[in-house]
Amino acid sequence: MTEVLFYHLERGGVEGVLPDLLEKTLGRGWRAVVRTVSRERVNMLDNHLWVYRDESFLPHAGTGEGVDQPVWLTDGEDVPNKAELLFLIDGAKAEATALGNFIRCVTIFDGRDDEALSDARKFWKETKAAGHDVAYWRQSPEGRWEKQA
Repeated sequence: MTEVLFYHLERGGVEGVLPDLLEKTLGRGWRAVVRTVSRERVNMLDNHLWVYRDESFLPHAGTGEGVDQPVWLTDGEDVPNKAELLFLIDGAKAEATALGNFIRCVTIFDGRDDEALSDARKFWKETKAAGHDVAYWRQSPEGRWEKQA
């Protein structure tokens, strides 16, 4: 059974929260795959993770080279780094029944986007029905994460 976490953004975008979540992931000794919706977005995230903070470094890759990096960026279903965590961002999808290879799946969605909110609700129902443990976190006005369900 996979733990599925839903992160409901209220302020800012995924670029503001993803690096911190990836740092926590690596701090636990886990590997991650970040799935997005396009190659352009993979390239943007690749660039962002190099410069998001001067004092930090997130080892990652998003092309054919570096497939053994702890963080893999993709617009597909590939997991060449044997990741334990799957991050779904920008509306990227996964089958609830296909999450068994991961310890955790983290879905980050923009709560100000009706389509993203609807997709997250649908995925919540699918993951519950598939028997996964689910939790819902919402961003407070101060930007902290508060567990809602």
